[in-house]
Amino acid sequence: MHLSGSENSRRRRGLLMGVAAASMLVAGSGAASAAANCIQGDREAPYTIGWANIYSVPTWMKQTEGTIAAEVEELKKAGLVDDLMITDAQGNAQTQIQHIQSMIDANVDAIVVIAGSSNALDRVISDACDKGIAVVNFDSLVNTDKVTAKINTDSGEWGAAAAQWMVDQLGGEGKIIVMNGPAGISVSDDRRKGAQPVLDANPGIEILTETNTEYNVAPAQEAMTSLLFANPEIDGVLSLGGALSAGSVLAFDRQGRDQVPTTGENARQFLELWKEKGLEGWATMQPNWLGALSVYAAVQALEGKDVPAFIKVPLPVIGDDTIDGYLARADQFPADGYIYSDYDRALFDKLLAQ
Repeated sequence: MHLSGSENSRRRRGLLMGVAAASMLVAGSGAASAAANCIQGDREAPYTIGWANIYSVPTWMKQTEGTIAAEVEELKKAGLVDDLMITDAQGNAQTQIQHIQSMIDANVDAIVVIAGSSNALDRVISDACDKGIAVVNFDSLVNTDKVTAKINTDSGEWGAAAAQWMVDQLGGEGKIIVMNGPAGISVSDDRRKGAQPVLDANPGIEILTETNTEYNVAPAQEAMTSLLFANPEIDGVLSLGGALSAGSVLAFDRQGRDQVPTTGENARQFLELWKEKGLEGWATMQPNWLGALSVYAAVQALEGKDVPAFIKVPLPVIGDDTIDGYLARADQFPADGYIYSDYDRALFDKLLAQ
């Protein structure tokens, strides 16, 4: 199991979470009196949690799984969870459906899921809800509302803010490349949809072409390298993912091309390249701790708490005035990882109280 962050950071966070978890145990013992969607039946702590992962290869996913595992350990100490079932669909939505069905057959108490398809999972997710299982969906979302909660940043807002920054940097005129994550993944599609109204309102911005790649540096760099040969004039890169941005910067650098204004995410490599190359950059963050928050929300629902149907997590903005604060913590994260913000139970409770 990959757990990200420094040991000291984990210990500090664990202490905070352990104290809060102990108090939650006192308040939440006994059978749940269901208030949240999907919860039904005589489900009592300690609970079994299913983590239906779409794929575990990208570092972002490994870090996210690390926050899930860490949260489960705290809940185990509080007597609220006894087991975590983990599956890896290796990018195949049909395999993910089979894994979720296996969790339903095993009658787990909660399923936490990042969807490999926004619509293909609807039937099996709805079935889990009908069986009284808490279902918390984060990051890449399903279409069905038959879940206990959906947790996400606003991906449309993400795309719109990135596009507006690019328009402002270029003074409304220029040729750009748009870099997207995998097609059909809601977080990728929604970011792109969010950018479109801004681009439509600024016809001086010409989209030369677009890419769709995994959220990994190597395929993004390969894709951008090909585009550099085909496009001698590129004024900006509207990248809608952090690893994509790092791949783009590396491609420009290795082809001897001048860097251009580039948007991105809190990927450590991108932030480091941004500083090293004196890049004109903009970034935001999809926090890895959305996974930990999802587990916490599921257990709260099972304990009878009224969990919101949608939990919106605010987007930070990383710019020249804030990047140093992220880079100061870089050594706490993998070289190919994401520098995400700290989290604790107080933050989780605040978000659940929306």
